[in-house]
Amino acid sequence: MQLKPEQLAAALQKKLAAVYFFTGDEPLRLGEMADAVRAKARQAGYLNREVLSADTAGFNWQQLNEAAATLSIFADKKLLDLRLPSGTPGIEGAKALGHYCEHCQEDTVLLITAGKISKDAFKSRWLQAIDKIGVISQIWPLENKDLVPWLQQRMQQRGLLVESDAVKMLAARVEGNLLAAAQEIEKLYVLYGESRIGIEQITEAVADNSRYDVYKLADAVLAANGNRIVKILSGLHAEGTAAQIVLWALTREARALIKIKLALSQGQARDTAFRNNQVFENRKALVNAALSRLSVDELNAVLVLSAKADRQSKGQEQGDVWETLRHICLRFASMQTLTISV
Repeated sequence: MQLKPEQLAAALQKKLAAVYFFTGDEPLRLGEMADAVRAKARQAGYLNREVLSADTAGFNWQQLNEAAATLSIFADKKLLDLRLPSGTPGIEGAKALGHYCEHCQEDTVLLITAGKISKDAFKSRWLQAIDKIGVISQIWPLENKDLVPWLQQRMQQRGLLVESDAVKMLAARVEGNLLAAAQEIEKLYVLYGESRIGIEQITEAVADNSRYDVYKLADAVLAANGNRIVKILSGLHAEGTAAQIVLWALTREARALIKIKLALSQGQARDTAFRNNQVFENRKALVNAALSRLSVDELNAVLVLSAKADRQSKGQEQGDVWETLRHICLRFASMQTLTISV
């Protein structure tokens, strides 16, 4: 059974499933969902907990079924806490998980926290086996329209009454970094207690935790969001990020778009083209917008300009590589100028 993260609490109130598989790249939500399962298991008498880490050197998947079969002298119910950072278990792990699901015991709950997996992974036998007897939930980073309601709910849980403009400012400051958001909410609670929070309190107390990373820049370019492009590009430069890393992110997106366009022109299904180029569900709208806006010739122009930036970064051509990166973003976003609105 597949559940959205917000559906987990209600599901746990009904009963514990035999297996929980939580996957994603948002550490705060992933950790809190796993904590909720652990807490429910303790309440239900699963007092013996054994942690297994599949990324540990020498890990043997046989340990999983051995752990399930071993009874504790202290408790007759066990929670197996399996960490799977890579997201996928490999051939041996797939066999072990399939065997576990076929022979799972009523006195054992298996909790798996994993890195992000691809859409194709859901066709695998081991994940289908988990789906039949347990709960699967994908955790995506919160952005745009989903972030503000999440912040509002979390602040209300802390007894903070937040004004609409203030929560939007907080969302802009943390920019999808939920760990930073949780810390800032705790700070607001310590400073102001259970009170009303406005723009003034946010301005005074909350640091700017925007994540100036190359992936965010790539998304901003695909979305043709000029304000955001300037903000992130300036932040990357100020933080000392290597120009080559920024260039890599931009050229990777340009080449992927060219490949997708060529595949579509040859009659390939859009979903197949996206899958072959590792375009996940949460980025499909961005990629579709860029595909509609840009021609192959325009994308090739981006690559030509990128070659100039590459030479500049290596000292083989005169000029400011960061200024060239700015022009690359202009071309990529189909814009004449990049400015920040005040």
